Amino acid sequence: MCTGNICRSPMAEIVFRHIVDVAGLSGEVEVSSRGTGDWHVGEKADSRTLTALTARGYDGHSHRARQMDLNDFTNNDLIVALDRTHLRVLGTLAPTPEELDKVELLMIFASRSGDQLDVPDPYYSDDAMFSQVLHTVEAACAALFHQLEPAIRQRDITA
Repeated sequence: MCTGNICRSPMAEIVFRHIVDVAGLSGEVEVSSRGTGDWHVGEKADSRTLTALTARGYDGHSHRARQMDLNDFTNNDLIVALDRTHLRVLGTLAPTPEELDKVELLMIFASRSGDQLDVPDPYYSDDAMFSQVLHTVEAACAALFHQLEPAIRQRDITA
């Protein structure tokens, strides 16, 4: 979850989906991303996002921006916000306290994040910043998957 669903959240979606696929769990985990606003609905990811992803071997060309709606709370076990602004927006959108409990910041999962709770927004910056943000997203997504993987595999065994 980010603002327009064209920079950070597509990066996180594509990176996390790749991690899940490599682990052989693509049938067990559904990964998608959304934005808090409707400015870019239907658009491709920002060209700088696509450039950064392609440079690291990811394919983000099929991404189309979508906006968060109330059904997303019901249909997901975990909703990951990329910064505290998005966390606040999700707090106002969540229909119940139980649904709000599904929301967490991505950087919380990165053990070395220190005081960095927000994934920086590269939109008004240059290509180098997009690459740096992708590096941050990769590390945080790997940490998130590391924490979720045992439960996913356990659920797969008991299903």
